[in-house]
Amino acid sequence: MATESSESEEEGKIRGGNDKLIIDDDLREMGKNAAWSVSSCKPGNGVTTLRDDNLETYWQSDGLQPHLINIQFQKKVKLQLVVLYVDFKLDESYTPSKISIRAGDGFHNLKEIKSVELVKPTGWVCLSLSGTDPRETFVNTFMLQIAILSNHLNGRDTHIRQIKVYGPIPNPIPHQPFQFTSMEFLTYSTLR
Repeated sequence: MATESSESEEEGKIRGGNDKLIIDDDLREMGKNAAWSVSSCKPGNGVTTLRDDNLETYWQSDGLQPHLINIQFQKKVKLQLVVLYVDFKLDESYTPSKISIRAGDGFHNLKEIKSVELVKPTGWVCLSLSGTDPRETFVNTFMLQIAILSNHLNGRDTHIRQIKVYGPIPNPIPHQPFQFTSMEFLTYSTLR
């Protein structure tokens, strides 16, 4: 998994963040395969600014909390990691402090899978979607919703500069538990 964001996770609290985004080689970015929407936004600070790979731009909500980011996939996908870029030093009261991540088939059956409290985060914050069972390394879902429940200093609107969603790289040979890495192994991996 990716390096955790200098996490001193005591009861779901995450402190700090990482300056550089470091992700394991066995994960791939899944956000490009999704339809993204937000509950509200200020003009010029919409959903596209969450995905533009520019840390100077940000999505800014406009309205009552909770603020929602919806990520919908056409088919069921395996997701393992959500990575946010937030900056308390620049955004102060606009910085999220309590976040809930929900998953489901659609809006009608979303269930909370992770709830975290961010303590003055600056940088990339990695939120693992794996459960308490060590065998649960990913979430299999059609939809992911990120809900910002509250902000630092009781702020009303929120700023998030980037969001990336990662899942495991699929096995190139279906119905095979092994992932062969060399051409020689791939050549002899099936029976005729």
